[in-house]
Amino acid sequence: MKTKICEMLGVEFPILAFTHCRDVVAAVTKAGGYGVLGAAGHTPEQLDIDLSWIAEEVGDRSFGVDIIVPAKYEGKDDGELQVSTLREMIPPKHRHFLDDMMDRYGVPPLPADDDRPRPSGDDSSAPMTYSQAVPLMDVAFSHPISLVVNALGPPPPDMIERAHAQGVYVGALAGKKAHAVRHVAAGVDVIIAQGHEAGGHTGDIGTMVLVPEIVDAVAPVPVLAAGGIGTGRQMAASLALGAEGVWCGSVWLTTLEAETHPVVKDKFLAATSSDTLRSRSRTGKPARQLRSAWTDEWEGPDSPGTLGMPLQPMLIAEASRRIDRAAMNPDNEGAVKLANYFVGQIVGTMNESKHADRVVLEMVDEFIDAIQRVNDMMA
Repeated sequence: MKTKICEMLGVEFPILAFTHCRDVVAAVTKAGGYGVLGAAGHTPEQLDIDLSWIAEEVGDRSFGVDIIVPAKYEGKDDGELQVSTLREMIPPKHRHFLDDMMDRYGVPPLPADDDRPRPSGDDSSAPMTYSQAVPLMDVAFSHPISLVVNALGPPPPDMIERAHAQGVYVGALAGKKAHAVRHVAAGVDVIIAQGHEAGGHTGDIGTMVLVPEIVDAVAPVPVLAAGGIGTGRQMAASLALGAEGVWCGSVWLTTLEAETHPVVKDKFLAATSSDTLRSRSRTGKPARQLRSAWTDEWEGPDSPGTLGMPLQPMLIAEASRRIDRAAMNPDNEGAVKLANYFVGQIVGTMNESKHADRVVLEMVDEFIDAIQRVNDMMA
Protein backbone atom coordinates (compact mmCIF):
# COMPACT_ATOMS: atom_id res chain seq x y z
CA MET A 1 0.00 0.00 0.00
CA LYS A 2 1.13 3.55 -0.66
CA THR A 3 0.12 6.21 1.84
CA LYS A 4 2.09 9.01 3.48
CA ILE A 5 2.32 6.94 6.66
CA CYS A 6 3.71 3.95 4.79
CA GLU A 7 6.35 6.17 3.24
CA MET A 8 7.24 7.95 6.48
CA LEU A 9 7.54 4.81 8.61
CA GLY A 10 8.71 2.42 5.91
CA VAL A 11 5.89 -0.08 6.44
CA GLU A 12 3.91 -2.27 4.08
CA PHE A 13 0.51 -1.64 5.67
CA PRO A 14 -0.63 1.61 7.37
CA ILE A 15 -1.84 -0.30 10.43
CA LEU A 16 -0.37 1.07 13.66
CA ALA A 17 -0.82 -1.12 16.72
CA PHE A 18 -0.82 0.61 20.09
CA THR A 19 -0.18 -1.98 22.79
CA HIS A 20 1.47 -2.39 26.17
CA CYS A 21 2.73 -5.84 25.14
CA ARG A 22 6.12 -6.13 23.47
CA ASP A 23 5.15 -9.43 21.83
CA VAL A 24 2.28 -7.72 20.01
CA VAL A 25 4.59 -4.90 18.88
CA ALA A 26 6.99 -7.43 17.37
CA ALA A 27 4.29 -9.61 15.78
CA VAL A 28 2.48 -6.70 14.11
CA THR A 29 5.72 -5.13 12.93
CA LYS A 30 6.97 -8.37 11.41
CA ALA A 31 3.59 -8.83 9.69
CA GLY A 32 4.04 -5.54 7.80
CA GLY A 33 2.30 -3.17 10.20
CA TYR A 34 3.83 -0.86 12.78
CA GLY A 35 3.94 -1.62 16.49
CA VAL A 36 3.88 1.16 19.10
CA LEU A 37 4.72 0.21 22.68
CA GLY A 38 2.69 1.99 25.35
CA ALA A 39 5.23 2.94 28.01
CA ALA A 40 3.02 4.58 30.65
CA GLY A 41 3.02 1.51 32.89
CA HIS A 42 6.73 0.82 32.51
CA THR A 43 9.59 1.74 34.76
CA PRO A 44 12.60 3.06 32.82
CA GLU A 45 14.37 -0.25 33.49
CA GLN A 46 11.45 -2.28 32.14
CA LEU A 47 11.15 -0.05 29.09
CA ASP A 48 14.84 -0.46 28.29
CA ILE A 49 14.52 -4.24 28.47
CA ASP A 50 11.40 -4.33 26.29
CA LEU A 51 12.71 -1.97 23.61
CA SER A 52 15.98 -3.90 23.41
CA TRP A 53 14.01 -7.12 22.96
CA ILE A 54 11.75 -5.59 20.28
CA ALA A 55 14.72 -4.22 18.33
CA GLU A 56 16.32 -7.66 18.37
CA GLU A 57 13.09 -9.32 17.25
CA VAL A 58 12.16 -7.01 14.36
CA GLY A 59 15.64 -6.42 12.93
CA ASP A 60 15.75 -3.44 10.58
CA ARG A 61 11.98 -2.82 10.74
CA SER A 62 10.91 0.35 12.55
CA PHE A 63 8.68 0.67 15.61
CA GLY A 64 7.54 3.38 18.01
CA VAL A 65 6.79 4.33 21.61
CA ASP A 66 3.77 6.00 23.22
CA ILE A 67 4.38 8.06 26.37
CA ILE A 68 1.67 9.82 28.38
CA VAL A 69 2.48 13.43 29.23
CA PRO A 70 -0.86 15.06 30.15
CA ALA A 71 -1.33 18.74 29.49
CA LYS A 72 -3.19 19.18 32.78
CA TYR A 73 -2.98 17.32 36.08
CA GLU A 74 -2.93 17.95 39.82
CA GLY A 75 0.27 19.63 40.98
CA LYS A 76 1.57 20.65 37.56
CA ASP A 77 1.11 24.36 38.19
CA ASP A 78 2.95 24.02 41.51
CA GLY A 79 6.18 22.76 39.98
CA GLU A 80 5.65 18.98 39.83
CA LEU A 81 4.72 18.07 43.40
CA GLN A 82 6.49 15.08 44.92
CA VAL A 83 4.66 11.82 45.52
CA SER A 84 4.61 12.32 49.29
CA THR A 85 2.87 15.68 48.87
CA LEU A 86 0.38 14.30 46.37
CA ARG A 87 -0.45 11.39 48.67
CA GLU A 88 -1.39 13.88 51.38
CA MET A 89 -3.88 15.42 48.94
CA ILE A 90 -5.92 12.20 48.73
CA PRO A 91 -8.94 12.66 51.03
CA PRO A 92 -9.47 10.04 53.78
CA LYS A 93 -13.02 9.41 52.54
CA HIS A 94 -11.65 8.10 49.24
CA ARG A 95 -9.26 5.75 51.02
CA HIS A 96 -12.08 4.51 53.27
CA PHE A 97 -14.39 3.96 50.31
CA LEU A 98 -11.75 1.91 48.50
CA ASP A 99 -10.82 -0.09 51.61
CA ASP A 100 -14.50 -0.88 52.19
CA MET A 101 -14.91 -1.97 48.56
CA MET A 102 -11.97 -4.36 48.82
CA ASP A 103 -13.42 -5.82 52.04
CA ARG A 104 -16.92 -6.22 50.64
CA TYR A 105 -15.66 -8.04 47.55
CA GLY A 106 -13.27 -10.22 49.54
CA VAL A 107 -10.08 -9.06 47.84
CA PRO A 108 -7.11 -10.06 50.03
CA PRO A 109 -4.07 -7.85 50.69
CA LEU A 110 -0.93 -8.32 48.63
CA PRO A 111 1.40 -10.96 50.02
CA ALA A 112 4.64 -9.84 51.61
CA ASP A 113 6.65 -11.28 48.72
CA ASP A 114 4.92 -9.13 46.09
CA ASP A 115 7.96 -7.15 44.98
CA ARG A 116 7.06 -6.13 41.42
CA PRO A 117 8.37 -2.66 40.45
CA ARG A 118 6.09 0.15 41.52
CA PRO A 119 6.51 3.21 39.25
CA SER A 120 5.15 5.59 41.90
CA GLY A 121 6.80 3.97 44.84
CA ASP A 122 9.53 6.56 45.40
CA ASP A 123 9.39 10.26 46.18
CA SER A 124 10.56 11.61 42.84
CA SER A 125 7.65 11.38 40.40
CA ALA A 126 3.97 10.52 40.21
CA PRO A 127 2.32 8.39 37.52
CA MET A 128 1.18 10.11 34.32
CA THR A 129 3.16 13.30 34.92
CA TYR A 130 5.98 15.08 33.12
CA SER A 131 8.42 14.05 35.84
CA GLN A 132 7.64 10.40 35.24
CA ALA A 133 7.81 10.82 31.47
CA VAL A 134 11.30 12.33 31.27
CA PRO A 135 13.19 9.14 32.27
CA LEU A 136 10.99 7.17 29.86
CA MET A 137 11.86 9.59 27.06
CA ASP A 138 15.55 9.20 27.91
CA VAL A 139 15.25 5.45 27.46
CA ALA A 140 13.06 5.64 24.36
CA PHE A 141 15.44 7.96 22.52
CA SER A 142 18.34 5.62 23.26
CA HIS A 143 16.71 2.97 21.04
CA PRO A 144 16.11 2.90 17.26
CA ILE A 145 12.52 4.14 17.36
CA SER A 146 11.11 6.12 14.44
CA LEU A 147 7.97 7.52 16.11
CA VAL A 148 7.18 8.86 19.58
CA VAL A 149 3.57 9.64 20.47
CA ASN A 150 2.02 11.62 23.31
CA ALA A 151 -1.37 10.29 24.27
CA LEU A 152 -2.76 13.21 26.28
CA GLY A 153 -2.44 16.78 25.09
CA PRO A 154 0.28 18.43 23.02
CA PRO A 155 3.74 16.86 23.35
CA PRO A 156 6.09 18.92 25.54
CA PRO A 157 8.60 21.02 23.58
CA ASP A 158 11.59 18.94 24.68
CA MET A 159 9.96 15.76 23.37
CA ILE A 160 9.50 17.37 19.95
CA GLU A 161 12.99 18.89 19.92
CA ARG A 162 14.72 15.66 20.94
CA ALA A 163 12.71 13.60 18.48
CA HIS A 164 13.38 15.85 15.50
CA ALA A 165 17.08 16.12 16.40
CA GLN A 166 17.27 12.32 16.09
CA GLY A 167 15.12 12.05 12.95
CA VAL A 168 12.18 10.63 14.92
CA TYR A 169 8.62 11.59 13.97
CA VAL A 170 6.25 12.92 16.65
CA GLY A 171 2.59 11.95 16.90
CA ALA A 172 -0.21 13.13 19.17
CA LEU A 173 -3.79 12.08 19.80
CA ALA A 174 -6.60 14.56 19.23
CA GLY A 175 -10.27 14.32 20.13
CA LYS A 176 -11.19 17.71 18.67
CA LYS A 177 -10.19 19.76 15.65
CA ALA A 178 -8.80 22.46 17.94
CA HIS A 179 -6.51 19.91 19.60
CA ALA A 180 -5.15 18.79 16.23
CA VAL A 181 -4.51 22.35 15.06
CA ARG A 182 -2.67 23.09 18.31
CA HIS A 183 -0.55 19.94 17.92
CA VAL A 184 0.51 20.87 14.40
CA ALA A 185 1.41 24.38 15.51
CA ALA A 186 3.66 22.83 18.15
CA GLY A 187 5.52 20.79 15.53
CA VAL A 188 3.73 17.43 15.56
CA ASP A 189 4.26 15.33 12.40
CA VAL A 190 1.33 12.89 12.66
CA ILE A 191 -2.13 13.48 14.10
CA ILE A 192 -4.12 10.57 15.53
CA ALA A 193 -7.79 11.52 15.33
CA GLN A 194 -9.31 9.40 18.08
CA GLY A 195 -13.08 9.18 18.20
CA HIS A 196 -15.50 8.60 21.05
CA GLU A 197 -15.65 4.85 20.35
CA ALA A 198 -12.01 4.26 21.29
CA GLY A 199 -10.68 2.56 24.38
CA GLY A 200 -8.78 4.59 26.94
CA HIS A 201 -8.93 8.38 27.05
CA THR A 202 -11.42 9.71 24.53
CA GLY A 203 -13.44 12.79 23.75
CA ASP A 204 -17.09 13.18 22.81
CA ILE A 205 -16.95 13.24 18.99
CA GLY A 206 -17.44 10.04 16.97
CA THR A 207 -14.75 8.81 14.60
CA MET A 208 -16.88 9.21 11.45
CA VAL A 209 -17.30 12.93 12.14
CA LEU A 210 -13.92 13.62 13.70
CA VAL A 211 -11.57 12.16 11.09
CA PRO A 212 -12.57 14.24 8.02
CA GLU A 213 -12.88 17.34 10.19
CA ILE A 214 -9.29 16.97 11.38
CA VAL A 215 -8.01 15.90 7.94
CA ASP A 216 -9.33 19.12 6.45
CA ALA A 217 -8.01 21.23 9.33
CA VAL A 218 -4.39 20.05 9.33
CA ALA A 219 -3.66 19.12 5.69
CA PRO A 220 -1.07 18.24 4.47
CA VAL A 221 -0.04 16.76 7.84
CA PRO A 222 -1.02 13.06 7.75
CA VAL A 223 -3.84 11.84 9.98
CA LEU A 224 -4.39 8.39 11.44
CA ALA A 225 -7.96 7.34 12.23
CA ALA A 226 -8.57 5.83 15.65
CA GLY A 227 -11.61 4.69 17.59
CA GLY A 228 -13.77 1.70 16.72
CA ILE A 229 -11.33 0.39 14.12
CA GLY A 230 -10.37 -3.27 14.05
CA THR A 231 -11.46 -4.63 10.69
CA GLY A 232 -10.59 -4.10 7.04
CA ARG A 233 -13.93 -2.48 6.30
CA GLN A 234 -13.33 0.09 9.02
CA MET A 235 -9.84 0.63 7.65
CA ALA A 236 -11.25 1.23 4.16
CA ALA A 237 -13.77 3.70 5.59
CA SER A 238 -10.98 5.52 7.43
CA LEU A 239 -8.92 5.98 4.28
CA ALA A 240 -12.03 7.08 2.40
CA LEU A 241 -12.46 9.79 5.05
CA GLY A 242 -8.99 11.10 4.24
CA ALA A 243 -6.84 9.29 6.80
CA GLU A 244 -3.43 7.97 5.75
CA GLY A 245 -3.69 4.94 8.02
CA VAL A 246 -5.30 3.57 11.17
CA TRP A 247 -4.32 3.49 14.84
CA CYS A 248 -5.73 0.42 16.58
CA GLY A 249 -5.49 -0.47 20.26
CA SER A 250 -8.34 -2.57 21.59
CA VAL A 251 -8.23 -5.25 18.89
CA TRP A 252 -4.84 -6.51 20.13
CA LEU A 253 -6.06 -7.09 23.70
CA THR A 254 -7.54 -10.50 22.90
CA THR A 255 -4.70 -11.72 20.70
CA LEU A 256 -2.78 -14.80 21.77
CA GLU A 257 0.34 -12.68 22.32
CA ALA A 258 -1.38 -10.13 24.56
CA GLU A 259 -0.58 -10.03 28.26
CA THR A 260 -4.17 -9.09 29.09
CA HIS A 261 -5.32 -10.58 32.39
CA PRO A 262 -6.95 -13.92 31.52
CA VAL A 263 -10.18 -13.07 33.36
CA VAL A 264 -10.41 -9.73 31.58
CA LYS A 265 -9.59 -11.33 28.23
CA ASP A 266 -12.47 -13.78 28.72
CA LYS A 267 -14.75 -10.86 29.55
CA PHE A 268 -13.68 -9.08 26.36
CA LEU A 269 -14.33 -12.16 24.25
CA ALA A 270 -17.86 -12.39 25.64
CA ALA A 271 -18.66 -8.66 25.62
CA THR A 272 -20.87 -6.71 23.23
CA SER A 273 -20.23 -3.21 21.93
CA SER A 274 -22.68 -1.94 24.55
CA ASP A 275 -20.64 -3.26 27.47
CA THR A 276 -18.19 -0.36 27.71
CA LEU A 277 -18.44 3.09 29.24
CA ARG A 278 -16.29 6.12 29.85
CA SER A 279 -15.24 6.37 33.47
CA ARG A 280 -12.72 8.37 35.49
CA SER A 281 -12.29 5.49 37.92
CA ARG A 282 -8.86 4.34 36.68
CA THR A 283 -6.95 7.48 35.72
CA GLY A 284 -8.98 10.46 36.86
CA LYS A 285 -9.78 11.42 33.26
CA PRO A 286 -12.63 10.00 31.13
CA ALA A 287 -11.39 6.70 29.71
CA ARG A 288 -13.46 4.03 27.98
CA GLN A 289 -13.24 0.63 29.65
CA LEU A 290 -15.25 -2.49 30.22
CA ARG A 291 -18.14 -2.01 32.59
CA SER A 292 -17.67 -4.07 35.74
CA ALA A 293 -18.42 -3.99 39.44
CA TRP A 294 -15.44 -1.63 39.71
CA THR A 295 -16.98 1.04 37.47
CA ASP A 296 -20.43 0.49 39.01
CA GLU A 297 -19.03 1.12 42.48
CA TRP A 298 -17.34 4.36 41.48
CA GLU A 299 -20.51 5.56 39.74
CA GLY A 300 -22.77 4.40 42.60
CA PRO A 301 -24.60 6.51 45.19
CA ASP A 302 -22.05 5.79 47.94
CA SER A 303 -19.05 6.83 45.85
CA PRO A 304 -17.14 9.92 46.96
CA GLY A 305 -16.43 10.62 43.30
CA THR A 306 -13.15 10.20 41.49
CA LEU A 307 -10.04 12.31 41.96
CA GLY A 308 -8.07 14.07 39.25
CA MET A 309 -4.94 12.73 37.56
CA PRO A 310 -2.53 11.63 39.04
CA LEU A 311 -4.33 11.30 42.41
CA GLN A 312 -6.83 8.69 41.20
CA PRO A 313 -4.19 6.30 39.76
CA MET A 314 -2.11 6.77 42.90
CA LEU A 315 -5.14 6.00 45.08
CA ILE A 316 -6.08 2.80 43.27
CA ALA A 317 -2.62 1.45 42.35
CA GLU A 318 -2.38 -1.13 45.12
CA ALA A 319 -6.07 -2.04 44.93
CA SER A 320 -5.70 -2.75 41.20
CA ARG A 321 -2.75 -5.03 41.89
CA ARG A 322 -4.74 -6.82 44.58
CA ILE A 323 -7.69 -7.33 42.23
CA ASP A 324 -5.52 -8.61 39.38
CA ARG A 325 -3.70 -11.04 41.65
CA ALA A 326 -6.84 -12.32 43.40
CA ALA A 327 -8.78 -12.67 40.13
CA MET A 328 -6.27 -15.28 38.96
CA ASN A 329 -8.19 -17.56 41.32
CA PRO A 330 -11.62 -18.11 39.73
CA ASP A 331 -13.03 -18.95 43.16
CA ASN A 332 -12.53 -15.36 44.24
CA GLU A 333 -15.78 -14.16 42.75
CA GLY A 334 -15.46 -10.65 44.15
CA ALA A 335 -12.13 -9.98 42.44
CA VAL A 336 -13.44 -11.50 39.21
CA LYS A 337 -16.41 -9.14 39.29
CA LEU A 338 -14.18 -6.11 39.86
CA ALA A 339 -11.60 -6.97 37.20
CA ASN A 340 -11.70 -4.74 34.12
CA TYR A 341 -9.48 -2.81 31.72
CA PHE A 342 -9.55 -0.15 29.02
CA VAL A 343 -11.25 -1.23 25.80
CA GLY A 344 -13.22 0.39 22.99
CA GLN A 345 -16.61 -0.37 21.49
CA ILE A 346 -14.91 -2.61 18.92
CA VAL A 347 -14.87 -5.20 21.72
CA GLY A 348 -18.20 -6.47 20.35
CA THR A 349 -16.38 -8.03 17.38
CA MET A 350 -13.39 -9.29 19.39
CA ASN A 351 -14.89 -12.74 19.93
CA GLU A 352 -11.97 -14.97 18.96
CA SER A 353 -8.42 -15.05 20.30
CA LYS A 354 -6.01 -14.98 17.34
CA HIS A 355 -2.34 -14.40 16.68
CA ALA A 356 -1.60 -10.71 16.12
CA ASP A 357 -0.16 -11.28 12.65
CA ARG A 358 -3.38 -13.00 11.64
CA VAL A 359 -5.33 -9.92 12.74
CA VAL A 360 -3.12 -7.77 10.49
CA LEU A 361 -3.49 -10.01 7.46
CA GLU A 362 -7.25 -10.42 7.92
CA MET A 363 -7.60 -6.64 8.09
CA VAL A 364 -5.66 -6.28 4.85
CA ASP A 365 -7.69 -8.99 3.08
CA GLU A 366 -10.98 -7.45 4.19
CA PHE A 367 -9.73 -4.00 3.19
CA ILE A 368 -9.04 -5.26 -0.33
CA ASP A 369 -12.50 -6.86 -0.51
CA ALA A 370 -14.14 -3.64 0.68
CA ILE A 371 -12.31 -1.52 -1.89
CA GLN A 372 -13.21 -3.99 -4.63
CA ARG A 373 -16.85 -3.88 -3.60
CA VAL A 374 -16.89 -0.11 -3.95
CA ASN A 375 -15.10 -0.33 -7.29
CA ASP A 376 -17.67 -2.81 -8.52
CA MET A 377 -20.43 -0.36 -7.62
CA MET A 378 -18.74 2.27 -9.74
CA ALA A 379 -18.45 -0.15 -12.67
